[in-house]
Amino acid sequence: MSDLRKSSFLVTLEINLILVALTVVGVMSRLWNLSYPQAVVFDEVYYGQFISMYMKGIFFLDDSGPPLGHMLLALGGYLGGFDGNFMWNRIGAEYTSNVPVWTLRLLPAVSGGLCVPLAYQIVLELGFSTLAGLIAAILVLLENALITQSRLILLEPVLIFFILLTFLSYLKFQSYQQSSPFSRSWWFWLVLTGVSCTFAVGVKYMGLFTYLLILGIAGVHSWQLIGDRKLSNMSVVFHLGARCLALLLVPAALYLGTFYIHLSILTHSGPHDHIMSSAFQASLEGGLSRITQGQPLEVAYGSQITLRNTFGKPVPCWLHSHKNPYPVMYEGGRGSSHQQQVTCYPYKDVNNWWIVKDPSRQEMVVNSPPRAVRHGDTIQLLHGMTARFLNTHDVAAPLSPYSQEISCYIDYNISMPAQTLWKVEIVNRESDRDTWKTILSEVRLVHVNTTGTLKLSGSALPEWGFRQLEVVGDKVAKGYHQSLVWNVEEHRYGKSREQSEREQELHTPPQMDVGRNLSFMARFWELQCKMLTMRSESPEHKYSSSPLDWVSLDTSIAYWLHPKTTAQIQLLGNPIIWYSANIGAILYTALFIFYSLRQRRAIYDIPQDSWQALRLTGILCLGGWAVNYLPFFLMEKTLFLYHYLPALTCLILLLPPLLEHIHQHLLRSEALKNTFSSLLLVWMSSVFLTYRRLCPLTFGEPALPAAELRNLRWKDTWDILIRKQ
Repeated sequence: MSDLRKSSFLVTLEINLILVALTVVGVMSRLWNLSYPQAVVFDEVYYGQFISMYMKGIFFLDDSGPPLGHMLLALGGYLGGFDGNFMWNRIGAEYTSNVPVWTLRLLPAVSGGLCVPLAYQIVLELGFSTLAGLIAAILVLLENALITQSRLILLEPVLIFFILLTFLSYLKFQSYQQSSPFSRSWWFWLVLTGVSCTFAVGVKYMGLFTYLLILGIAGVHSWQLIGDRKLSNMSVVFHLGARCLALLLVPAALYLGTFYIHLSILTHSGPHDHIMSSAFQASLEGGLSRITQGQPLEVAYGSQITLRNTFGKPVPCWLHSHKNPYPVMYEGGRGSSHQQQVTCYPYKDVNNWWIVKDPSRQEMVVNSPPRAVRHGDTIQLLHGMTARFLNTHDVAAPLSPYSQEISCYIDYNISMPAQTLWKVEIVNRESDRDTWKTILSEVRLVHVNTTGTLKLSGSALPEWGFRQLEVVGDKVAKGYHQSLVWNVEEHRYGKSREQSEREQELHTPPQMDVGRNLSFMARFWELQCKMLTMRSESPEHKYSSSPLDWVSLDTSIAYWLHPKTTAQIQLLGNPIIWYSANIGAILYTALFIFYSLRQRRAIYDIPQDSWQALRLTGILCLGGWAVNYLPFFLMEKTLFLYHYLPALTCLILLLPPLLEHIHQHLLRSEALKNTFSSLLLVWMSSVFLTYRRLCPLTFGEPALPAAELRNLRWKDTWDILIRKQ
């Protein structure tokens, strides 16, 4: 018995009941009746398409953000056994039995629900009371727009979750920095800060601004560490190294990892292939790889090729010609050569084929063995369908008068000689003896006589040019620019009938296998560049709005309407919370300026620790609002009310600390404090009552009579739908 007592040990388990209760309430508020409605709601039509493509391994490109968010949504489909077979073609389409609606909406719902306890914890870590934390959690819990957005297949709640987790992790890390640096908890929260930042960026590019905010705060704190004479030089180096590791290297590795998983899943050709380079397309199964696999690797004299411009703007296109000549006169009265038109055509076509000819020989077939074209060689390009040579001369281009017209030469016997020699310059060569390779080589074609470089201007020709894209000879452009660079996409060797099958067998050329040649990093950089530079042309949307409309809640979005009743889902915020958050931001700014001016005059109205807490709250919450809101004023894209939700959440977190500060430091008498507390109770009651009033529009049920719907239209700009009787 005594031995048993000696070997016993004590386990202490601390449970924060408030935190547990807030977690349960927050998650349940988002999970309640999650499968309703059983129909596509607003942007579910957009994200659902990507989920289906993940399920089928089909490559796609989304310019709104990196792949992590889409993969997390697709994980819900995978867990629910979704096979990807559903047409996400219209809002309101009824989900079929094979679509696991509940699991698809689960991750956004849980993420939105967890924002409630996160808000509570953040306010506590900022140095404020449990009551202030509870108020912050309740405001997030009862914000109608946050609830609506969390109950659908959308990414904003996931983004907000990682932003709040970033805030909490860094605050926790700072608390351990004061008490126990380099402890396990210190390392855990520091690394979690970097991971959360990465995931915020990985969900949507807007998360990058939160990451930069945290890096800025960490930079200031690191600068303070450097000035701390209590720390040895080696200790400072370790501190800075740990921050670089956790906030720079770990995020970079994780970010690359998400793309690696993304590209490992999406291995099949898809609808967005044409946006990518020929090499990228050929690395995917199906599509271009079916055509290019087995093609000759080296371009030789006599090769039959298609030339694609690597710029891809405004659309990917191929060097093209057709029998129609340029008009005798261009608009404005300028004369043309009246030669055969050469353009860049954004579709695969038989008129995209050219023959690479040796200028010193008449033959237009590949010799045995093939004679490869090398960097610096001179060639002629013969248009396959019209048998005319690619040509340029000192005639102004149709739409670019400071560049030369590109044409296929027609001999009119009018003293305009053919100038059809082109020098091949391999831009991405490893040596000056490199051969011109299919897909892999990026080349500039420089005209020998005039030194003009074959260039895609990107301008669309008039009707006489069939709206195809203008190609010019640019004598000024030098160096590397994608509009000057071309690559061979489709390639075959031209053979004469006399060449025997035995001869061809003896001299079988090396064949294409781009899948092995294109590394992950090459695909990553190309995909990343396309995401950052590609801008899809989206028409003006009925429910689009400007950032100025968001702050005052002057707009709403009708997400879904029941096909028979008045039941509907509206993205509509709780006006009491929105306007209170705005007033809180104004009050905080005024108070901050007041304290700063007073302290400049060596007048300290509040204790230093209270000032530090108030200042950090403003930097994190008001700064979080600014970095998640102000960048939208610079964006040329269609914007919606839901873009404001991350900024709003940060502004909500500012309000309870401000109220507590006013109660503790600005109200001197007990009577004023009691009056203030009573007003706060009335205010919280109005928040709850407004939430309850808008619940039918938040959850989509019950259906309200037309009269009640009219009463809910508190602003004329709110688009609450009322069926005609």
